[in-house]
Amino acid sequence: MLTISEVNVTIIVFQSLGDCKSRYFTGEHCSPLQNFVYMQNWLPICRDAHCASATFNNRIFQSCKGVKELKPKYIKRIADIVLNASLESSGAVLIEGPKWCGKTRTAEEKAASVLYMQDPDKATSHMKAADTKPSLLLRGKTPRLIDEWQSAPVLWDAVRFAADQRGGTGHFILTGSAVPMDNIVQHTGAGRISRLLMRPMTLFESLESSGDVSLNSIFEGKAVIEGISPLTVERLAFVLVRGGWPASVVEKDTIAIRRVFDYVEAVINADISKVDGIEKSPARVRALMRSLARNVSTTANFATIRNDIAADEETISDKTIASYINALRRIFVVEDLPAWNPAMRSKTAIRTSPKRHFIDPSIATTVLRAAPENLLQDFNTFGLLFESLCVRDLRVYAHAADGEVFHFRDSSGLEADAIIHLKDGRWGAVEVKMGNKEIETAAENLKVLRQKVNTEKMKEPSFLMVLTATEYAYQRADGVYIVPIGCLKN
Repeated sequence: MLTISEVNVTIIVFQSLGDCKSRYFTGEHCSPLQNFVYMQNWLPICRDAHCASATFNNRIFQSCKGVKELKPKYIKRIADIVLNASLESSGAVLIEGPKWCGKTRTAEEKAASVLYMQDPDKATSHMKAADTKPSLLLRGKTPRLIDEWQSAPVLWDAVRFAADQRGGTGHFILTGSAVPMDNIVQHTGAGRISRLLMRPMTLFESLESSGDVSLNSIFEGKAVIEGISPLTVERLAFVLVRGGWPASVVEKDTIAIRRVFDYVEAVINADISKVDGIEKSPARVRALMRSLARNVSTTANFATIRNDIAADEETISDKTIASYINALRRIFVVEDLPAWNPAMRSKTAIRTSPKRHFIDPSIATTVLRAAPENLLQDFNTFGLLFESLCVRDLRVYAHAADGEVFHFRDSSGLEADAIIHLKDGRWGAVEVKMGNKEIETAAENLKVLRQKVNTEKMKEPSFLMVLTATEYAYQRADGVYIVPIGCLKN
């Protein structure tokens, strides 16, 4: 335990972020982001304060005189880049995503005024104003943040109309953790309200990736493919179970995992029924989510899921499965990966089924009751969940580059776990493999895919990559990139 004298505060200076990543304080194990956040938040405060026998116990300087309630510094997100660009081009921006992913905190950083629709002290009056004259709630400095706007869906049309009337850009930011029921708003908002899907933190955002390899630089042809991942397989198992939830990544390990459990229980017992006002059986929801978790990173259809659920002695129809999955999609719990449909040289049939994924793989481990040590004893499950973790991060990195992520599989069995396709037509293919033994096969598959794509109708791939759980990033002699997920950034 690090102690601090009564008069002088020992100042720990990290010369670089890299130093921070390798430091762990005595006591409970801290993630790099914990160390970084604690240094950022508390050291500057206590530097000039008189601390009476304060002790730095991984979280705070205790007993600092004159230090009152403090708001932690904002941890920058990749979504900041997208939000800034969207505010410059649209009258309003809608930030969607699951609860606890950091939507409100990110929006607050940019907002000049804020309306919290679910503030318990003001919710009733806000709802009355929305029913009577919704434009009253839009008054305030801009950009004006309207948090959890779906509590009063009429605000959508009010914002669209106000943005139209005012002209210009950057008037409003809306945040929402659920998609309202169909036809509840009069206008789609196309051309006035841009959309930003915010996901949980990537490993780079939580400072668990070194960031030695940039996806943007790869697309630009400027990347130097070299680096060392700081993540061991054991730590990967933990961060997968913990997830990328901002409140979890700065907590000690036991509490971090408990937070995910609380989130999943809220989804099962309340949120999934609230989204459409239809009561759902928690037992069936749990059985469905367990089946989706067992089939993560696969193209399991309803029949497969139904039969899998039946093995748990819980019967459910295809209609109910579809209804429940749609509700989970509307609260951003599941996010399937669509199939890529490129122009091919041959007439080989391309599979069109999406791959099953949760918005964060920690949801899957939670419903499966899988602890990090369980994953280390079942590398088949670990591998599928690792693929889902990689897809989560790739989606965030691609979104910042104005791109989307797909998967590819044809009738011959040729596949790529992720295709990153930018709006300007550039694309890259990724295979996800945990260990070194699988790299050779994965690289060969990617080269076969490159040959099959009709480059007379499409661009040549910007890159071929094997994304791994290994230590070193490098470029093979055949041009294929080998990149640990612990080295990647946007």
